[in-house]
Amino acid sequence: MSATAAPAIRARKGDGTPLVMVTAYDTPSARIADDAGVDIILVGDSVAMVVLGYEDTLSVTIDDIAHHTAAVARAKPKNAMVVADMPWMSYHVSREETVRNAAVLLRAGASAVKLEGGSKRLDMIGAILDAEIPVMGHLGLTPQSVHMMGGFKVQAKEFDAAKVLLDDAVALAEAGCFSIVLECVPDAVATMVTEAVPVPTIGIGAGANCDGQVLVFHDLLGLNAGRAPKFVRRYADLRSDAITAVAAFADDVRSGRYPSEAETYHFADGTGVPGLYQAANA
Repeated sequence: MSATAAPAIRARKGDGTPLVMVTAYDTPSARIADDAGVDIILVGDSVAMVVLGYEDTLSVTIDDIAHHTAAVARAKPKNAMVVADMPWMSYHVSREETVRNAAVLLRAGASAVKLEGGSKRLDMIGAILDAEIPVMGHLGLTPQSVHMMGGFKVQAKEFDAAKVLLDDAVALAEAGCFSIVLECVPDAVATMVTEAVPVPTIGIGAGANCDGQVLVFHDLLGLNAGRAPKFVRRYADLRSDAITAVAAFADDVRSGRYPSEAETYHFADGTGVPGLYQAANA
């Protein structure tokens, strides 16, 4: 069984080593994530906010996700499974359209798709699974439902909402999802869900007791400006390093220090330059 296949990820449930998932949206970041040894690369619809400058995830299309999935796939990850998000309205209309959209992402290079929502998505999940396409679930804060939720807020903080989330997680697992993302839920709720389902849970803002964790590539590397969500831990400050590097380049250009002699190409024959002038003026 390939280490990058959905059955292998599902089999990691309870093996003692948490799964590691990182988002990536292009070839260089996918290569970095794979070389770092992550288990799953998620081509998330978060590309809308992280890379494309939108205020939420609702503006990206299936073509956008396919474009970025293909870029990630061209990195040819050796260690990581590639999972692609199904964006808003790509799995809401009909079973047929849902399957066609999921197929677009697999043809682009994904090995599985992820979609948001609980029991009301079971019909669409079943259609995708019937097409032999693995599905990752996503519960809790589901960014595609930001308007229904009234913003990006912690979910399942009350008993009734926690019970619904638990029931949804059990339903997703029973339907055949090979793993479930839990986003922005209390740690006690995530622990309860993790213990109740036979597939791995992958947390983001869901505490330490999930079967794995996911962060956005740009968040963990400190590439994003502004205040990070509470659950983000920044492992580098590459934005500051990048600003310093580009500012140094600009200063070298303006002062004449770049390019240097070592960074300049020359004629193989030094007499070529006068000859070129003569030919140009002939």
